[in-house]
Amino acid sequence: MLLQLAMVAMAVVTQVPPAPANASQGQRLLAVAHTLPLSLQLLPGLPAMQNHAVKVGDLWRDYYVHLPRGYREGQPTPVVMVFHGAAINARIMARFSGMNHKADEAGFIVVYPNGMGVAGTMLAFNSGNLPPEVTQYLADDVAYVRALLDDLERRYSVDRRRIYSCGISNGGMMSHRLAMEMADRIAAIAAVGGTLTLDREDCRPARPVPVLQIHGLSDWIVPYEGVSERARKILPFVAFKSVDETIATWVELNHCDPEPVIEPLPDRYDDGTVVTRWTYPPSQGDAEVVLYRIAGGGHTWPGHKAPLRFLGRSSEEIDANDVIWEFFQRHALPEASK
Repeated sequence: MLLQLAMVAMAVVTQVPPAPANASQGQRLLAVAHTLPLSLQLLPGLPAMQNHAVKVGDLWRDYYVHLPRGYREGQPTPVVMVFHGAAINARIMARFSGMNHKADEAGFIVVYPNGMGVAGTMLAFNSGNLPPEVTQYLADDVAYVRALLDDLERRYSVDRRRIYSCGISNGGMMSHRLAMEMADRIAAIAAVGGTLTLDREDCRPARPVPVLQIHGLSDWIVPYEGVSERARKILPFVAFKSVDETIATWVELNHCDPEPVIEPLPDRYDDGTVVTRWTYPPSQGDAEVVLYRIAGGGHTWPGHKAPLRFLGRSSEEIDANDVIWEFFQRHALPEASK
C-alpha cells in the first residue's frame, strides 16, 4: 500500500536528493514518488487552525479552517479552499502557501481539505483518471468536498455565491476536477503547478467556470509540456495533461477567444524568472481563462520561498495569493446556480 501511495505522489513537495543531470523525467518522478516528505513535517510555524470532520460513506474525513480577523457571524463571507499537493497535508499547505495572511487582509475564510493516505502525512486527492490500483487507496473526493461545504455552511456564515477552489500540484488537479463536476457550487478555480487529469470526454461542467492557471516553465515535477512518453512507460498511472491541453480544453468549454491577449509583466527582481500573462476573454459571460507563464519558475507557490531547493525557483515577480484573490474577486456564482 505504501508503495502505491508513493506512486500517486508524482506531483509532490518532498525531500529528494538532486537528480543526476542526465536523469529522465520518469526517473526523476520515480525518485520523488519513493520518498516520504519528512523534512516538510519539520517546517517551523505550522499554524493553529480549527479542525472539523465529516463522514463520507464509511470514512471520517477532516479539514482545517482559518477564520479571518474581523469575521462576524451572520455576515456572508467568501470561502477559498486550498488543496495541498500529493504527499503532504492540510497544515503543511497552510504554512507553504501563506494563504491565512491574505485571508486576514482580504476577509475570506480559508479551508484546507486533507487528502487520503498514510499516517496523516503522505496524502493525496483523487483528481480523476487514475487506474484502480491507485484509486483503491484514495476516495471519492468530490463527495468529500460536497460534504465539507455542507458542514462548513452549517458552522459558519458562508457566501454561497463566492466559494472558490485552488491548490498546488495534485491540489491544482483536484481544483480542475471540482470545476468540472461541482460547477453548481464552485464559482471559480485557480491551479498552481497542477493541470487537468480528466480526459476530454469526461469534461462536462454544468456551466462555464472561470479558470486561472499559474505554471513554471521549468517545473520538472508537473512539466509544462505534460508527461513524456518515456515517463509514461515507467509510470503508467501518470495522467496529467500539458498546460497547453488544459488551457485549450477550458477555452473551448468556456467559449473563449482562442487568441489570447499576451502581456509581459514588469521584470522587477533579479530572481531568474520572467512572467507573462495570457488572457483568453469569453465571448459571453465572465468565464475567462487566464494563464501566468513563469519562465524560469519551478514547482513552487510564487511570492513565497520554496521550502526545498530542488523544487526550483519561486518567482518574486508575482505573489500567487494576490493574483488568485484578485482573480476570484471578479467572479461569483450566477444567481441561478447558488
